[in-house]
Amino acid sequence: MTKELDEGGDSPASSPCLLHELDADGRPGVDPEQVRDVMRWRKVERERLIALRLALSAEHRTAQATAIAGDLDRILPGSARIVSLYWPIRGEPDLRPWMHALHVRGVRIALPVVVAYGRPLEFREWQPHARLAHGVWKIPFPADGAVVVPDVAIAPLVGFDRDCYRLGYGGGFFDRTLASLAPRAVAIGVGYRETQLPTIFPQPHDVPMNWIVTGAEAPVRRET
Repeated sequence: MTKELDEGGDSPASSPCLLHELDADGRPGVDPEQVRDVMRWRKVERERLIALRLALSAEHRTAQATAIAGDLDRILPGSARIVSLYWPIRGEPDLRPWMHALHVRGVRIALPVVVAYGRPLEFREWQPHARLAHGVWKIPFPADGAVVVPDVAIAPLVGFDRDCYRLGYGGGFFDRTLASLAPRAVAIGVGYRETQLPTIFPQPHDVPMNWIVTGAEAPVRRET
């Protein structure tokens, strides 16, 4: 790869198709240097997009969160019994009002918990006035909530691309979790239109979202 990708530029020397075939585990036929280039590029983009997100006005973030909630109401499967959400950090869309509204409508709500690095997330059932504990990155989760398996998993996006791949915080927790859930949950990524990328250069371990919702345009459904 060229130096452009090393430094977070938009014009990598290798095509996205080639990068999609890279094996992050370094198996035969994979160029480890290209894998490292992708990881370095993602790190730079991740920092840039988080800064961009934090620079959005509070009014803009609130308006987009309201619009995202409206779109989620329209695409949420009628069969959904347990929906996992998230406690917002670092400028993520705040969907807690919608979380309360879902609970009132009889949908069970779960929040993710990091059990250990390298392992899938665990989901704890949330209810209003639940006692909260603080996990990794001091993110709250229901201290006494029962462990549940969601039908729908909603995840915040640091970045995303037109093929519904999600750029997260780099720990691989959400991808690992989606791959382990049985039956597979409907995965919905939520974020701001401003953080869309031409591609995240998906790797074999990356799990695409079924939907991307930004509130600024119609939800995008991944073609299967």
